[in-house]
Amino acid sequence: MARVDSVLLTVAALCFTAATAQQNLPVNQQCLGCICEAISSCDTSDGCSGNVCGPFRITWAYWADAGKPTVNNESPEAASAYANCARDTYCSALAVQGYMNKFQQDCNGDGKIDCDDFVTIHKLGGYGCKGGVITGIYQQRYQQCKALVGGI
Repeated sequence: MARVDSVLLTVAALCFTAATAQQNLPVNQQCLGCICEAISSCDTSDGCSGNVCGPFRITWAYWADAGKPTVNNESPEAASAYANCARDTYCSALAVQGYMNKFQQDCNGDGKIDCDDFVTIHKLGGYGCKGGVITGIYQQRYQQCKALVGGI
């Protein structure tokens, strides 16, 4: 549990910094932390594996749909821009925000857009979340994080 707390504090600090630069971020800091925890245990040491990179396990297409944020004003067209962003906690958190801003929707039909929807969108994609169900370790980690932080 202490690990989740430290992950959430790290992501919260990053989100607070991002929020000062961009006011209309759809995903709150607790939810962002739980997405990170669910998808990778928020492993910031992992680079790229197959077609996914970083603590949020972002694909190139996800990053592109998110608006191609970059680290240190790198050109989005640079060959390394995607991997550099996806591996960087701050930049990848901004990519998640951009993706959710583009694809936010009520996936589970409960009449509201909340973290349950964002977690589903992150795992199943912006076009695959309607009626989709997340399962396995991803769902388990998300539910544990959600119970721990509450209010998401």
